[in-house]
Amino acid sequence: MADEKLLKRYGFGQESAEEHLLHVQRPTGYPKPDFRNRIVVESTGQPIESAYFWIIDHLRYDWGYTTFTKITDVFAASEQSAFFGVSEQRLASQQEKAAGYLRGISEMIKALFQIVRELRIIDERLQYYIDSYEDRPSAQSSEITLKGVWVDQVEGGVKNAASVYGLSQSVGFTILPDLFFRVRIKNIDQLDSEVDRLEFNDKVKEVLKRKLRQFYEWKKRTYNELSTRRKFIIKYLRQHYETIKLYMGWIKPYLRNIRRLQLDQKKLESADMIAAFEGSMIEVEVLAKKEDPGYRKFKPYILIHFMFRTRPAMQYVGEGYQRGPMHTGKFDLTMRAYVWSQHHEENYIKMREEEDLQLMSMINDSIKESMEALGDELKHYLMEGGETFEPPRQAEKKPAPSLIEPFKAVFDGIGEIFESMAPKKEGKKEHEDKVAIADEIKKANGTVKKDIYETYKNYKKMHGMLTW
Repeated sequence: MADEKLLKRYGFGQESAEEHLLHVQRPTGYPKPDFRNRIVVESTGQPIESAYFWIIDHLRYDWGYTTFTKITDVFAASEQSAFFGVSEQRLASQQEKAAGYLRGISEMIKALFQIVRELRIIDERLQYYIDSYEDRPSAQSSEITLKGVWVDQVEGGVKNAASVYGLSQSVGFTILPDLFFRVRIKNIDQLDSEVDRLEFNDKVKEVLKRKLRQFYEWKKRTYNELSTRRKFIIKYLRQHYETIKLYMGWIKPYLRNIRRLQLDQKKLESADMIAAFEGSMIEVEVLAKKEDPGYRKFKPYILIHFMFRTRPAMQYVGEGYQRGPMHTGKFDLTMRAYVWSQHHEENYIKMREEEDLQLMSMINDSIKESMEALGDELKHYLMEGGETFEPPRQAEKKPAPSLIEPFKAVFDGIGEIFESMAPKKEGKKEHEDKVAIADEIKKANGTVKKDIYETYKNYKKMHGMLTW
């Protein structure tokens, strides 16, 4: 049942003071209907499914209600009943599947952080190469950084006696590290000539040529290797992201089934549900809409609400020897008639959805938060890999207020006062539209009143009940 705050939020419950007082004294949880009919039947031999489908088919085929939207479909079974055992087995199977996919999604999101982190490190290293090759203002410092990486990681630093730092401890090669880090060769073919122009002894220049030649060969090959690796990782990131979205698509049906198979705790606490009895309670709510060319904006709506209190008898159905329940017992049918527009229908469905536990929104929000924690870098890498995203909506720019704006507002306000005092003249077209809408509402009101009463009367006649 809807909360009073939800009813007001979505534009329902705009009654007069007397009607509102009556509504508060006897709350129903529904917007005040134009008409209402109720049938309560208890039968120990007839399956209750027939009552549900009789009402739906009668409205569909006899009265032209073509659109049916299921709003609520929940049930509960007593803990000692056979129906409870079978439903819990099916629920456990769906939960196991969903848990497996959730574990997979969790592990892939964790790996997503590692992939983005690796791309960050590669981009940081590649930036030094790009600055050096493109001769940017920071080219000298970038090359010094790369030379430091080469000396430390490739040559082994001071621990290696043949490295740049190791040789600098020998007599005659003290200047070697300074020359190695200071000399920058833009064209590898000119390395020998560039070093020969230095005014140092031949042995130092010979060692410097060897070290610079090794470094620039390492620089070229590692740059190509890092560029290739970056392209591969970006493609892998895109594939990883698509796999997460694929798992999300696979898990949705299981989460939806889990939500539908879970027992309604409110009904389990009802006085009509006893744990030791073989019993169940089912609530179904369907919104029927009459699509007719004669109704443009306002259309007839019938809100059908079933509350079943049954004794499920488990029977073997089909060739697979699977047991299924046959429900017999009591059903409480309430039909409420409304004349609504599309806006009213959407508001009512939103109100009902807000009352339910949204499992998928919880999963989607957690994944969204994880993606946002990675920042714009993830989006940038995915777009580089070929992923497309919707551009963010830009807020409309308001013009800057001018100096005469305050004075203009004062005169506009005075004009509105005089306009409100003068009698308003309603345009011809506006008057005709209001008359047309009033006629349409009146016509829809008469139609839905007839349909709901005839359905109520015909059901009683067809099932041998007292009518008048």
